[in-house]
Formats: sequence, C-alpha cells, structure tokens
Amino acid sequence: MTDVARPPFDDAVARALVEFDDLVVVSMTSAEIPRVRESGVAAPLAELTAHGAFDRDELLVPGWREDDPPVGVVVYTPAVVRRPAPVILHLHGGGLIAGNADSDMPATAELAERTGCAVVSVEYRLAPEHPYPAALEDAAAALRWLAGPDAPAALDGDRIIVAGVSAGGGLAAATALFARDRGGPRIAGLVLLCPMLDHRSDSDSARQMAGHGSWDRDANATAWAAYLADVDGDVPPYASPAVADSLAGLPPTFIDVGSAETFRDECVAFARRMWADGGDAELHVWPGGAHAFDFLAPWTVLARDARRAREDWLRRLLHRI
Repeated sequence: MTDVARPPFDDAVARALVEFDDLVVVSMTSAEIPRVRESGVAAPLAELTAHGAFDRDELLVPGWREDDPPVGVVVYTPAVVRRPAPVILHLHGGGLIAGNADSDMPATAELAERTGCAVVSVEYRLAPEHPYPAALEDAAAALRWLAGPDAPAALDGDRIIVAGVSAGGGLAAATALFARDRGGPRIAGLVLLCPMLDHRSDSDSARQMAGHGSWDRDANATAWAAYLADVDGDVPPYASPAVADSLAGLPPTFIDVGSAETFRDECVAFARRMWADGGDAELHVWPGGAHAFDFLAPWTVLARDARRAREDWLRRLLHRI
C-alpha cells in the first residue's frame, strides 16, 4: 500500500517532535485517556503570571443552570491597573478530555501582557466523566459572569475576546455560536488556535496526518466519542461548530493552524465559510507546522512568527472596539 503524500514538517518542528516524543500525543484510545491526562507538565507560577506582570486569583462563579456546580475560573489581572482592561476568556486545550485552567497559560499570559489584556481562564469539566454540554455550559457560564456586574472592576466586560487552543479553540467557537443564538453576551473577538472544529475528521489533512505528527484522526475520534457520548441523533453546532448552518454574526476571528496537522482543512473550511457568510476572519496556515507547534516548540522561528501574527491581529482589534 502506497503511503499517503503529506506536507513536510518544518525542520525545527520535526526535531521538537522527536525530542519531546514523551509529551506528544499522536494516536490515543479511550483506555489511554488517563495516561494523556498525567502527561501534562505544570508550568511554574512565574510563567503563568508572565513573571509578575499579573496578579492571579482563583474564583468560583455560578454554573449555567441553577443546580449546576460552580465553575472554577483563574483571573489574571494586570499588576498595574490604570483602567478596566479588555479580557481574554481563555479555554484550554486537551481534546476536551484533559488539561486544566493552567494549560497553555504561559503563552496566553504573554499575549495578554503584550496587548494590555487581562485573562480569565476557565476550569471547564472534562469528558468522558462530563460529556457535552458540560464544557460548553461552563464556558457560557464564565462568559455570562464576566459580562455581568459581579466580575472584578478591573476587567472590562464590554471588551471580551474568547480564545482557545485546540479543543479550547473549538469550544471558543461553540461558545460564540451559543452566545450569538441567545442574543449575548457580546463577544468582541475570537482567537482560534489550531481549533478542533469538526467531529467528522473527514478531510484530506486528517487522512494525510494519520499516525504522524501530533494528535491524529484516531486520537481525535477518541476525544470526540468521549465528548459526544450523550448525544443522540444529529450532533449540534454547539458541540461541533463546523456543522452550524450559518457562521454569520460571529465576531471578528483570528484562526491559525499548521499545514502538517489534522485540523488544517477544517480550519480553512471554517474561515472560508465565515467569509461566505459575510464575516471577518484572518487565517494563517503555517508551513510545516504540526498541531500546536508553537506551544511544543516556542523557540522556533515559525512559532515566533505565529505568535507575532496573533499579537498584531489582537492589537488591531483592540483599536477598533
């Protein structure tokens, strides 16, 4: 059987995939979810707070429904506050089955520091113990709290950017669709980093990257099966944003993805649909990038370019809102 042709990895990214193979999830079965959860590396507090640029507070906010458990959020407020800061509502990666509110935070704190934002990171519930709609409703509850009167005065609830990495990116898109269809709260922008948008994994990039790089279609199928375990019938767009009938009315959106990763084609399709529906989307496909390459290998030229692009986009957005 002939091997499927696929884009090459950037040389530095390829070296990082080998060097950190113990941290990289390629394929995954449901039995391996506990191992994936344990493989995460906790970042030191100094990196979480951008070396003192932020004060860090852990809070509980009301759940979506009256009988839901409270939702944990971690609030990063600029140590020097001159006026209420725009807020990045951060939704971590981990396939909806792993990770926590500290996951991906060093990079998010860096982005926030460079753009004058605060951060609220959400400790949303994970599948398979808590399948859909638990994560969505936790994210929606955090958004409702942040836009309401009980959020800290240092946070500007009128300037909320919902951001997420991988599964968190898909959850960010789902949260935006949910808010759009319910008439609010208003979201000023979306930052979707290598987002997990489509439960079907039926694309050229998903087939090309099977067994290669990071987070292939088998790992993706395992994660989606855990998250959608309680869904009967059609999968709703608030779970899998790619199946939404329309993407009209979403806020300005930044999407980036690697050319050598499973999610490439679903990200390109999402941006194309946003444009077709009259939306504002900026799309970057980074040549040779594996899934989450800029988190795995932040020292590479490719990662630095990717981070600079999202910083520039966010600065432009903040000038407009």
